Amino acid sequence: MTQTAPHAPQTPASTQPGHGALAPTLAQQARQSPAVQAAIQTIVREIGSRSAQITDVRGPLSPQHKESFEAFMARAGEARGRALMYPYVGSGIGHGPFVELMDGSVKYDMLGGIGVQFFGHSDPGMLEAQLQAATANVSMQGHLTFNEEAALFAETLVAEAAKCSNLRHAFICNSGAMANENALKVCYQKHAPASRVIAFSHCFMGRSVTMCQIGDAAANRQGIPLSTLVDYMPFYDPAAARRMSAGDVSGPTRYIDMAVWHLQQLIDRYPRQHACFIFELVQGEGGFNTALPEFHRELMKVCKASKIAVWDDEVQTFARTERMFCFDALGLGEYIDVSCVGKLTQVCAALYTKEYNPQPGLLSATFLGSTDALYTGRRVIERLRDGPYYGDNGSIRRHHQHFAAQVRALAAKHPDWFPPSHEFVDIVGGFGGMMRFTPFGGQKDPVMKLCKALFDEGVITFYCGHGPYHVRMLPPLGILDEKHWPRIFQLIESAMAKLAPTLPKAAPAPAGLPLFPP
Repeated sequence: MTQTAPHAPQTPASTQPGHGALAPTLAQQARQSPAVQAAIQTIVREIGSRSAQITDVRGPLSPQHKESFEAFMARAGEARGRALMYPYVGSGIGHGPFVELMDGSVKYDMLGGIGVQFFGHSDPGMLEAQLQAATANVSMQGHLTFNEEAALFAETLVAEAAKCSNLRHAFICNSGAMANENALKVCYQKHAPASRVIAFSHCFMGRSVTMCQIGDAAANRQGIPLSTLVDYMPFYDPAAARRMSAGDVSGPTRYIDMAVWHLQQLIDRYPRQHACFIFELVQGEGGFNTALPEFHRELMKVCKASKIAVWDDEVQTFARTERMFCFDALGLGEYIDVSCVGKLTQVCAALYTKEYNPQPGLLSATFLGSTDALYTGRRVIERLRDGPYYGDNGSIRRHHQHFAAQVRALAAKHPDWFPPSHEFVDIVGGFGGMMRFTPFGGQKDPVMKLCKALFDEGVITFYCGHGPYHVRMLPPLGILDEKHWPRIFQLIESAMAKLAPTLPKAAPAPAGLPLFPP
């Protein structure tokens, strides 16, 4: 694996047009002090010397460590009122894709805090950014008073968005749900008094009161009064599209035509009442579902013709597909009015075009994010911008190819673990660093049990989808070496071999289903 070496902090030049060089402020003097910089490098090296000792998965350091960890987990469960799904409490150190837990055990972290740790654990470049942030006088920054880090983060993010879209402004906040709330307010204000929202079935938008109403999961809004008017569109379904082929017209074409017809019906039923259509270009919680670019493009054209905002939710997809923005990877930048990013950016943001720039007073907050997150988030974007990640020959595409090859090899070796189903067309899915595979026919109970078995074996994953269910990964592709994939799947095979005999015998697959891949 490769890790970026620490380097000096990037500080804005102390100049102003027409005024020449300015004397450094006291803060700049402190940050650039040789003593401060030497201390930061000492800490980075010291942590690195411990981190380098982590080279593979392992169990707890001792039975006593295990007992202490279990006692702490009980305390944590009592404090929050509900036990954690996984017995995960990190120790505070790791090495690339490996993370050490509080009992000293080490696991492959293929989930990254649901997509936050794109550069893995104890990365020296990220650690250096965090330490630079610690020299600031505030831990949290807000929209009324903030340091330069907030403006520099927004500027860096907008510069990348402007390369492939008309997005020109960013409003920073400290959660994906809040980014979505802000985006929705921007759309409402622009298209007032329109109050309806269009979203895809199986979408997930966050867990605020409004976002859990838009998200298509009944369990997430139990007991919540319904106050948001939402119309749902079918997301692209490759299995259904395959069945729709007729004559000279392909199934995908017929499916897209059907979706456009469906959207037009909603617009005609509620004329001038829709403020926005929320596009999850790759569905996250819904199953890492993907769609042909033409599917999204044709729907966006209808929105533009009907003066409905095109809102792109990239809280989970941002930087993880084959371009920094998923809408760029799919060639959709010209249609985007509003977009949200988060997770691996550390702080979150709603971006919008000049046309959608809201009036004063609509967006604000006491907190926009921590100084640590702003420093680290900007460093993340810079490394993604300057690194070998994107494009046809980028490392993200290669990693997805390695992942897919490992899944197919495992399925060829154990076909009974991967029975075909009418509900999906392939056992491998996702896009770029959003990876999922579908064992045991996509049944919920076996997939949930497998996630726990994988954790015990040393690979942290999670599930996604609402039927079929999938095992999902959000690996730390910023630092993951391709050589790790065989070892990861060795552990996956071991976990599945232990679990499979304990599951009820599956019913025979329906006749006529194609083998994978189709």
